[in-house]
Amino acid sequence: MLDSHPYDVNISGAKHLTEKNVALIEAVTLNRETIKFAMISDTQKGCDETADVVRAINARGDIDFVVHGGDLTEFGSTREFKWQRDILEQFTMPYVCVIGNHDCLATGVDAYRSMFGDLNFSFTAGNVMFLCLNTNALEFDHSVAVPDVQFIKEKLKSLSPAVRKTVVLMHAGPFSEQFNNNIAEELHRLLCRFPGVQFFLYGHGHHVTVDDFFDDGIIYYQCAAIKKRSYLVFTITDNGYEYEVVRF
Repeated sequence: MLDSHPYDVNISGAKHLTEKNVALIEAVTLNRETIKFAMISDTQKGCDETADVVRAINARGDIDFVVHGGDLTEFGSTREFKWQRDILEQFTMPYVCVIGNHDCLATGVDAYRSMFGDLNFSFTAGNVMFLCLNTNALEFDHSVAVPDVQFIKEKLKSLSPAVRKTVVLMHAGPFSEQFNNNIAEELHRLLCRFPGVQFFLYGHGHHVTVDDFFDDGIIYYQCAAIKKRSYLVFTITDNGYEYEVVRF
């Protein structure tokens, strides 16, 4: 019997996971004024720790959904995507993943699209829109728009009146080597046109940071790599939000 090539993008098992999990998130948080979610990131080369964090978050009993800040893989191989997917599928709550720069290597973009879906997407949890963006500009060498400003503008035009707050999720944050820093400030201003922007979330740097990059009080939170054995928890209410770093 022949083994499949590690970069073969004929994905077996669960696919189209973003669409599936977005529907679940929107259903479970419908009409909710308070939501609570966890964030993990950069789980590449950390299957054991990823399995541990899945168990830890499942055991809490208070998390509505999980967001993953990207870099499920180190080399963009289909095998790595499958390994990570099969672990993440053990979550008892829905989850979504943005694409990381390592996920873009080799045939990784095709594997991500097949397994998860579009590189840019959004969903609404309660009255909060989550705008999930590909910000790995360096990996695309200007061959496509990264970030996709047209996607963002279309979302602004089609906003539901039910959306009162916004969270932005990405892999590479402003001023990293991956980000299109020529438009960092312009992009921030554009994103802040969404209703009630609460904060920005990203990974890539492998450690926890809290920054007010643009001196306007809107914070960018960086989630540590899973090898650091921590994750973030955010609670958003009508009165604001709280966050904590949780060790496991």
